[in-house]
Amino acid sequence: MLNPPLTPLGEQQCRDFCAKFPYHSSINLLVTSPLRRTIQTTLLGFEPEISRGIQCIALSEIQETSDLPCDTGSNLSTLKQDFKSKPISFSLVPEDWDSKQGRWAPVQEAIEVRCREARKWLKARDEEAIVVVTHGQVGEAAITPYAHAYSSRHVGTGWENVEFRSYRFVDHDDENAAIEETVESRQRRSNKDKPLTKEEKAQLRETATKKWQGQGYEKDSKA
Repeated sequence: MLNPPLTPLGEQQCRDFCAKFPYHSSINLLVTSPLRRTIQTTLLGFEPEISRGIQCIALSEIQETSDLPCDTGSNLSTLKQDFKSKPISFSLVPEDWDSKQGRWAPVQEAIEVRCREARKWLKARDEEAIVVVTHGQVGEAAITPYAHAYSSRHVGTGWENVEFRSYRFVDHDDENAAIEETVESRQRRSNKDKPLTKEEKAQLRETATKKWQGQGYEKDSKA
């Protein structure tokens, strides 16, 4: 199914998340993948922010990584029509965002480039507390490039549905706009106070990439 919506269970999970998320009053920007389910997650999970007029921007660089139908977005005109009554800005979504070709291809090099661009865009924003609603593979492979602990429960993504984590930019890295998970965030989810080493991140990256390619979520650009 192309660009499916949230299931009723997914909608309820978002409402439950909204009720227990402790930082609603601190958020001053919402950024979402333009896929239907992430837009719905943003609208339901961050309803207090939407209600008080916090800007919500769809960013195509953080779309899901594979070219499976469920991970492929609708064309821009359809998106605008589907969410015409919602306060979502699609001004940064290009016409070809759903092509899965070129810069949008499901290959590691393209994924890394567009997600580095997303991090740099986020770092350049004036807002200090930004919510990014994206997908497990984006969180694992690109936006947070392996800066968190490996989860054996969720091989390939390490994220649960509607899970949130907190990150800060590494000040000295302007070229890649690297980020690291906060101590509070690591302790909240796993009591792991020590971040992964560079070698552990590289090993995790290699393992996860092979897993994704084997499952068809990412393609080998050398094949």
